[in-house]
Parts: sequence; structure tokens; C-alpha cells
Amino acid sequence: MPNLTDLSTIRDLCTRYDFALSKGFGQNFIINPGICPRIAEAAGIGPGWGVLEIGPGIGVLTEQLCQRADKVVSIEVDKRLPALLAETMAAYSNFKLVLNDVLKVDLKSLLAEEFGDKPVAVCANLPYYITSPILMRLLEEKLSIRNITVMVQKEAAQRLCAAPGTREAGAISYAVAYYAQPKLLFSVQPGSFYPAPSVTSAVIRLDVRQQPPVALPAEQEASYFALIRAAFSQRRKTAANAIANGLKLPKGEVLKALDAAELDQRARPEQLTLQDYCALQAALFQH
Repeated sequence: MPNLTDLSTIRDLCTRYDFALSKGFGQNFIINPGICPRIAEAAGIGPGWGVLEIGPGIGVLTEQLCQRADKVVSIEVDKRLPALLAETMAAYSNFKLVLNDVLKVDLKSLLAEEFGDKPVAVCANLPYYITSPILMRLLEEKLSIRNITVMVQKEAAQRLCAAPGTREAGAISYAVAYYAQPKLLFSVQPGSFYPAPSVTSAVIRLDVRQQPPVALPAEQEASYFALIRAAFSQRRKTAANAIANGLKLPKGEVLKALDAAELDQRARPEQLTLQDYCALQAALFQH
């Protein structure tokens, strides 16, 4: 089996398959041999599990997943990679490649068809430029997945895992905390990649919640997150000012709702919790 973290092996594969890294797809090769085993172990997978991988690249993480899980289905958008992966994954009969865009494929149908009743984890080394859209699609669609273990830019990892109600939190932090319990696991230095990116990466794990931490009817989720996004659209302002501007509401109406929810009219967006925004939304609906 080829050593997929060895630079000479990587260069040989790229030459034979006429493959060059694409900045458009945010591609980097992992050359630190210790990283992918740690990611696979962090996912908590084993016999009986299915894994959905996003962006297998040349298969360096994929082979670690195949060694642990019953079945690995990898979604890849780059049409240049199937022939290369056919070679690097030839030893694994439990590997399947789906050539598609993860933001366009019918994930619910795919998971049901490929994994049936198996517990499913998602693993990926995500392109930095599309981290949030991918994670939010995985969470918002309420898929039958147990956890999501991904490597992302460290700055994004810190924001994704920040607790609502803290200075580090942003709108994405609230969305993640609503759907999952996030944990920042470990950092990955630029030298672990070829070519080395200009930023440090980090691996996070999101354990998907069976129930959200606030009592919110499903039909109100869209307006709830619209409220939170409005609050963080101008995070230097008070939540009242940002919400009034973002949702085009009279400021007086927002202030009345804050009072009704027993919240400080001068609170900043990041000072409010998931429960606070839930109470504020209910008060706004009543008004």
C-alpha cells in the first residue's frame, strides 16, 4: 500500500494522474503521519459504524476511516480524483466514492441508502472557504448522524466552539450550540501540510443533539436564527440597535420585547444566551 503522507509518493501519484492541487477547491495534502489516525480515533468509530467523508483528496484520511468502520462513503467534487482514488483505495472493499457536490447531493437519501440503520459519523478535512455552509447543511437538515469530526482553520474552530453568551461567540456559535455539543480537540500546525497554509488548523468534534437545548417549535427555527444573525450583523452595537436595523423593526418595539423577556436593554449580542434569544423572539412575536 502506498504511504500517502510521503512526499515522493504524493508527487509520483500526481505525476502519473496529471493531478495538480486546486486553490479553487482549497486542496492541501496532509503529510504529518500522526494527524489522520488522531482524527479517525477522535470520531469514535469502530465495527458496525458508517462514515460519510467529505473531500477525500488522495485518501490519506479515508484509509484510516476504512480501517475502523464497516463502510466509508466519500463525497468528492473534483472530477480529476476518481482514477487516483481507485488506486490508493484499491485495498479497501468497504470504500465507495460519490462524485458530487456535498451542498447539492440529497444527503438524507444517500445516508439511508448507503448505511441503513448503522450509526453514522461525518469526518473531513474541510476546505476553509466553505466550512460554515457545509457544517450548517449537515446540522440544519437533521440528518441521521451521531457526530461530525472535522479539521478547519483554527480561528473558525474557536468561533464554532465558542459558548453562547461569551465574548468569543458569533452567530455561527449559537447555531452550532443549538444543534450540537462542540469540542475543540487539537491544533494542527501549517508544517503538517503540503503546501503549508498560512494559518494554523484545528480539529473539532460536534456531537449532534437529539433535542435542542431550548424549547422552540421547528417552524420558528428560521426566524429564531434570523434574529440572532441580525443581532450579530452589527456586533459593536447593542443587540437592540442591531436587531432593529437588521430586521427593520422600530427600536421601541425591540426595547419593549427586551423588557418583556427581562433582558438588559443595553446588552451586547454576545452577552445573550440561546435561552435569552428564545425569550426575546417570543416577546417579539407577542408584540
